[in-house]
Amino acid sequence: MRFMIRLSLMCLFGVGLWACEEEFIPEISTDPSEIVVEGYIESGEFGLPPYVLLTRSLPFFSTISFGDLDDLFVHDAVITIDDGEGIATLEELCWADLDSMEQVFVSSILGQSGLLDIDTIPGNFCVYFDQQNQMRGQVGRTYDLRIEVEDKVLTATTTIPEPVPVDILAFVTPAGTPPDTLVEMRGFFMDPPEVKNFYRYFTSVNLGRFIPGFNSVANDNFFDGQVFEFPIPKGEERNTDVDPDEFGLFTVGDTITLKWTSIDEEHFNFWNTLEFNSINQGPFSTYTRVESNVNGGLGVWGGYSALYYTVRAER
Repeated sequence: MRFMIRLSLMCLFGVGLWACEEEFIPEISTDPSEIVVEGYIESGEFGLPPYVLLTRSLPFFSTISFGDLDDLFVHDAVITIDDGEGIATLEELCWADLDSMEQVFVSSILGQSGLLDIDTIPGNFCVYFDQQNQMRGQVGRTYDLRIEVEDKVLTATTTIPEPVPVDILAFVTPAGTPPDTLVEMRGFFMDPPEVKNFYRYFTSVNLGRFIPGFNSVANDNFFDGQVFEFPIPKGEERNTDVDPDEFGLFTVGDTITLKWTSIDEEHFNFWNTLEFNSINQGPFSTYTRVESNVNGGLGVWGGYSALYYTVRAER
């Protein structure tokens, strides 16, 4: 159900806080349903074709069951992407309509993207996809998304920035007293000077699905133009219990693939605000409105400039 958790976080722009005697009712609780967009285009050696998820937002205090999932997907939309040199049209694919080979293909794409594990999603999951391979992400190019559905027009724009390579990946002994079989991964890279850079990362263990870290994005406000060392916690599933002594650590002997991406500022702002709210929960937490770059709806249309690094965890 990780997708539904993310979907709720994207589209429910309000929280209920309990004070000592007074109940706070968010304004969004009575707002009408909106279209929620989650779409990406990626450059790089293993760049993915563009795709878009199109769903509906939920009222703040609503409940949902497995039987309701199919109703969240928005069908029959006309979705195009314009890169200034051509226009690609995305076609809708639904899981129940695919043969076994097509299901394997779509599952591998969504797994590489870090979007979700298709095997954990019940119902007839649907995605709009560039089936004709009309367009691939290219560094430095801008991509305009246009969605026509239900007498509405939604638009969004994203760019794919220059990639910034990681120079060194190393494993160190974690702080505290974790088991000897666990290590922490660290990266070293040179941030380009006098350029605003924004980063997002994912990790895959033993060829498994790419999962973003709980704090998966960063900007270079504090290390512009410097050689920077940073921890790379293992991406963890949002809907599973994790031992706090093992959280973010890798097991010695495992094969780790780091997906290291550069993104534009609006794409960064979306994930930065979304992850802030995901982590800072509780009755006394501070709420930050999730920033969407979709005009006419909610969500994100984002470009990735992706580099991949595969290493073996050692101690």
